[in-house]
Amino acid sequence: MEDTTTLQFIWFVLISVLWIGYLILEGFDFGVGILFKLIGGDKEERRAILHTIGPVWDGNEVWLLVAGGATFAAFPEWYATLFSGFYLALFVILLALIVRNVGFEMWGKRDSDAWRTGWEWCIALGSLLPALLWGVAWANIISGIPMEPVATNGRESLEYVGNFFDLLSVYTLLGGVASLAIFFAHGALFLEMRTEGELREKAKAVAVKATPVAALLGAVFMAWTLIRQDSLEILSLISAVVAVGGFIVAAVSAKSNPVRAFIGTAAGIAFYFIAQFIDLFPNALVSSISPDFNMSLNMASSTDYTLTVMTVVAVLLVPVVLAYQAWTYWVFRHRVSAEGFGDVKSPLDLLDQKKEAAGGSGSNPGAGGEPAGS
Repeated sequence: MEDTTTLQFIWFVLISVLWIGYLILEGFDFGVGILFKLIGGDKEERRAILHTIGPVWDGNEVWLLVAGGATFAAFPEWYATLFSGFYLALFVILLALIVRNVGFEMWGKRDSDAWRTGWEWCIALGSLLPALLWGVAWANIISGIPMEPVATNGRESLEYVGNFFDLLSVYTLLGGVASLAIFFAHGALFLEMRTEGELREKAKAVAVKATPVAALLGAVFMAWTLIRQDSLEILSLISAVVAVGGFIVAAVSAKSNPVRAFIGTAAGIAFYFIAQFIDLFPNALVSSISPDFNMSLNMASSTDYTLTVMTVVAVLLVPVVLAYQAWTYWVFRHRVSAEGFGDVKSPLDLLDQKKEAAGGSGSNPGAGGEPAGS
């Protein structure tokens, strides 16, 4: 196996940062989306819940687009093998994200209980499935997937040779359940931090119960991951310990200090996935068939010229994007309360009212809205 070059290492680190940033930011979106139906007692509370993430959820998803694009550009073989092997799982994730995002936009468009209930289920399931499946996916990446050399058109390349059910095992399902519990607790703490009144108390009650469960499941998964290693990496061990420590801080602080608890889950998520990327290096993908079939970063990489150009572009643009997103969070930092919205008319209902008014008065000018001859 050829050694990893400096540029390849830099882009492996950058892609790791992009994925971790996405999972931290979108993680609380997932948690809020699941809680949207669980603790939102009436439409005012649910509207308030949506407003906590309304200004930022679409910006959070940009991290996913950039992470995927960077993986494609820097390590095209990694991208191709990963997305072809995980095709069905990634299709379900993307479909769930699309349905959830449409739900965010459509929930308040009509003042109808049936209308809102349907979109509430879309938001809840569209948040729950990605939270679970991202954990399953990353557990597969670090544990290994059925991958071996396959000759296609006279060219031999490493390809996924399993099926969807080969991605499911006790270990990978534990990874999925752990990530779901972590994102759920992360979202509850975000709501506790960003809401007021009765809604905040509901979020606090959930956070106090959810954070210890997240800490326990995260610790069990990290311990199993370390045990599975052929040789224990000290950096991986340190990252795992810090991750569990972050979750414990969150569990202890959830009732009294939601900001500290939220920082704890954010740090826990960061080091939880840092440990996984450390386990993966210097490979892009690990084969469960034979270590000889592992895909190294060097094998998966683009040319040095491509990586150099990408580095220059990243140095120029990434600080601007980070500054803009930080500004967005600062502007929308204030707490939200259910009482602050009042009776908000939905756009479709306002349109119906205008149509009714036009139908009653516009068809007979001069009648003042009354039938002719009355």
